Amino acid sequence: MIWGIFKRDMCHATRNVIAVIVSMGLVVVPALYAWFNIAASWDPYGNTKALKVAVANNDKGYKSDLIPVRVNVGETIISTLHANDQLDWQFVKSDKAIDGVKSGEYYAAIVIPKGFSADMMTLFSPDIKHAQLKYYLNEKINPIAPHITDQGATTVVNTIDKTFAKTIAQVGLDLASSILHYSQSPQMAEYMRNLNGNLTTMADTLSGASQQVTSYSQLLGSANDIVDSTGKLLASATKAGKQAQNALKQGKSGATSFTSAGANVTSSVNTALDQVSGAFDQVAAKVNKAFDAIGKDSDTAASQLATLSEQISSGESLYDTYITSLNHMRESVEQLPDSDSAKQALLEAIDREITLLEAAKGDSQKLAQQLKDASTQVTQDTAAAERSRKEILNRITSAKQSISNVRDDYATNVKPKIDALASTVSTLISQTDSMITQLSGTADDLDDVTGDAGTNVTSIRSTLGAIAKKLDSSAATVKELITKLETGGNAGDGNSDGGNGGNDASSSDSGESDELRALATANASTLSTLISAPVALHRVSVYPIANYGSAMAPFYTILSIWVGAIILCAMLKVTISDREKAHVLGLGDTLPRIPGPSGPGNASRWGLRLDHEYFGRYAIFALLALLQGTLVCLGDTYFLGVQANHALQFLAVGWLAALVFSNIVYTLTVSFGDIGKAVAVVLLVMQVAGSGGTFPIETLPKFFQMLYPFLPFPHAIDAMHAAMAGSYGNEYLLDMVYLALFLIPSLLLGLVLRKPVIRLNNWVSRNLASTKVM
Repeated sequence: MIWGIFKRDMCHATRNVIAVIVSMGLVVVPALYAWFNIAASWDPYGNTKALKVAVANNDKGYKSDLIPVRVNVGETIISTLHANDQLDWQFVKSDKAIDGVKSGEYYAAIVIPKGFSADMMTLFSPDIKHAQLKYYLNEKINPIAPHITDQGATTVVNTIDKTFAKTIAQVGLDLASSILHYSQSPQMAEYMRNLNGNLTTMADTLSGASQQVTSYSQLLGSANDIVDSTGKLLASATKAGKQAQNALKQGKSGATSFTSAGANVTSSVNTALDQVSGAFDQVAAKVNKAFDAIGKDSDTAASQLATLSEQISSGESLYDTYITSLNHMRESVEQLPDSDSAKQALLEAIDREITLLEAAKGDSQKLAQQLKDASTQVTQDTAAAERSRKEILNRITSAKQSISNVRDDYATNVKPKIDALASTVSTLISQTDSMITQLSGTADDLDDVTGDAGTNVTSIRSTLGAIAKKLDSSAATVKELITKLETGGNAGDGNSDGGNGGNDASSSDSGESDELRALATANASTLSTLISAPVALHRVSVYPIANYGSAMAPFYTILSIWVGAIILCAMLKVTISDREKAHVLGLGDTLPRIPGPSGPGNASRWGLRLDHEYFGRYAIFALLALLQGTLVCLGDTYFLGVQANHALQFLAVGWLAALVFSNIVYTLTVSFGDIGKAVAVVLLVMQVAGSGGTFPIETLPKFFQMLYPFLPFPHAIDAMHAAMAGSYGNEYLLDMVYLALFLIPSLLLGLVLRKPVIRLNNWVSRNLASTKVM
């Protein structure tokens, strides 16, 4: 039955010339669709030189005292772009460039601002500015052009960066090369010989001057020995006076220190104790205020208590300051003679005062801790807060009492002893000054004869010795410089040992000279290029594709095969008329009359089942679809020259896609009529967006990524890619299996699931036909 339906369909399709032409057109049209799109996109990025991009240079250049040469980076950019054929660069004024972008004359425009060079040269100043190009872009003209012109603008920026770095590096290398060449010239050699001669003379002069200064020093030493002998005679007479003088000076120093310390401590302690006592009164008032606010605003009260705790803690440094002052005064008292009766009593009073201050400091620390604890309790327990209030007020009273004890003890015990001792010390100081003055006059008279002479001679000898050392050091430095210059000159001539056996210093200098020579004699342009772009990108293509047209061929080829399947269902009938069924069954021109409407499956009682009708009419669809797939794949390979490393696999993908797509579209049409054709078009639109044939599927919205595995296009395109460039493992076979699996739901719908809806589909078709329009 299937063969009979297929034979009659082939006879009808080739009955006349028009039928043959239409059949040929059904095969050729999908191929033309694919070839046209593939050829149009064969090498779009290789033709970007036709895209017009305007360039306007407003750069005023840069020149400074540090760099006297005028620098204009904008002119360098323009000259570089003249040699660049990546885009169609148009060199115009800035106004015309911007207006051309707006009108669509140019796809984009690059404007170099006035201060571009000046901003780039801020690299050598503390105030660095980022040089910026203005880039204008018309995005409405074409969706792809902005990305191409962006690449061109990026190329310009990279070129500027590399050119700038290359220029700076090349200037430095050229300067080093010039210095090295000049250092090896005959003129420089003559300069070096003259310099060495002058330096040698200078070194000899410095050495002679050092020897003369040393001789003068020795002569003065002999004279000083005579002065020392005379001084020894006078020393025995003045020895007792000097000892008394030193003792009185020590006493005067200790007394003065003690008096000063006592006065300072007395003033600072009185002032500080009064301030601390008054501060505790203020703290008590603030504590009462904070606890009174507990019921109203516990958070504010807690904050105030915490602040008071921090203030009291910060005031603890005052106690340390006062204790330190008392310790200094104690040290001054200890310098007094042990025979002084007031010394021990005053030391005991000071120690007692320090103990009281430390006790007061401890009370303050405990008060600060209680305030800190209370700040956390006020928001938790009101009763506990009230207890804390009483404890804090008691602690404040205790701290005030400690301060009062310190003040009373200081006024009663310490200050009277300090005042009495200060009076005694003042009298002693006056008497000591008088005695020192008288003794100093006598000692001066005795020392005038020898002291001045001895001191002056010693000072002069010391000065002369220092001068001699400086002269010797300068001479050594000059000689060392001469040695280095000679070594450098010999190294420049290739004689690295410098005539002294090749010591470490000359070897090191020779190595540095060799490195400098190697750097300077290298190709400056090549080396500066390496410095400006030290990293090069080496592209390694995995499964390389020859060109953009070949890369797009799978998408357009698969798309054209689906379009071909839709065209077949639009031009050929998917249902078999009763007359054709009768001829296949051998019943003449008409089927016998039976109750019920005509349509699919109405000849089953004579042996022509529904599956016979399905496969019988599908046979011609499958044949034409295979011819479509064969033509488009062979044309891709041999007409357009699309890359196909495995041509037979490439053709097999086209055949399988033709069978699967034609069966899906045929089943939708035979099951749902014209509505099925509309569904086939919808599936086509969905697969154009969600197949991953143009953009990677990962770049598409989430919906298309989820839909991707359930569409036939992606598997067919992936299989064709594997056939073109090579397959990783079983990639090709798996994609072919996934593509073939789409036949299962299609056949299930066409053979089983469409039976219940045949009458509904016939009713819809009659109603559409009754409109005389659809």
